[in-house]
Amino acid sequence: MKKILIVEGNLREENQNFSTSGIQTHTQSLQDSIANFTNELDMDVVNPSSDEDIDVKVKELNKYDGLIWGGSSLNIYNDTPEIRRQIQFMKECQKKVKNILAICWGMQVAVTAAGGVVKKSSNGAHIGIANQLIINEQGLKHPLYSGKKNNFNTPAFNFDEVVTLPENGVCLASNKINKVQGMYFKINNNNVWGLQYHPEITYQKMIQLIKFRKDRLIETRKVFANHDQVNEHISFIEKEISISDNQQRMIELRNWLNSI
Repeated sequence: MKKILIVEGNLREENQNFSTSGIQTHTQSLQDSIANFTNELDMDVVNPSSDEDIDVKVKELNKYDGLIWGGSSLNIYNDTPEIRRQIQFMKECQKKVKNILAICWGMQVAVTAAGGVVKKSSNGAHIGIANQLIINEQGLKHPLYSGKKNNFNTPAFNFDEVVTLPENGVCLASNKINKVQGMYFKINNNNVWGLQYHPEITYQKMIQLIKFRKDRLIETRKVFANHDQVNEHISFIEKEISISDNQQRMIELRNWLNSI
């Protein structure tokens, strides 16, 4: 049985807030999505920001066939001890794990650890959904997007973007908000596939996250002016639910699982 490591990007306190509000953690969403494709994986979970035995996990990284690093509410350019711990752990993963799938925050950590640059998005944020993603010529040839319909909408929640890829990094997909929506690079002869969006999270959960963060989105992030705008945006996403295809949504995850 193949063995993978799931890396939780959120701090333990944020996950406790999710649980109190009846929202799945990103790791739980990922585990549910993986179950759509296989039940024959041995999965471990680690939180490099919060786990006290992280040095033990570093020594065990060679035993994993692959690693999936998920989302977070953190911003990579905030130089906190928790973020530095995640970047350092990613550097160790890039030395020892053959296949890495880095999703949203995970992609930003992977890029930063490998020498790339992430900044606040200059074109705005994705709140629950990203529209009109275009797979480029390189992406159409890459196994990450095998079977994926081009020009697609997808669940997403991000305020930051990759502005400079690491050495030998290749952009695979973009939209008007973020020039790097999908990418890959090799480092230490290991493969890193990255997605800025969330194929593993449903639109229904995205709506839960918007409701959970609505005051923050209005008062701190200033994405919406008031609660009416929040509700209008939720209605827009609900319309997408009615026409979306869950198997298409998760194809990138399926393709990565097939690659390890």
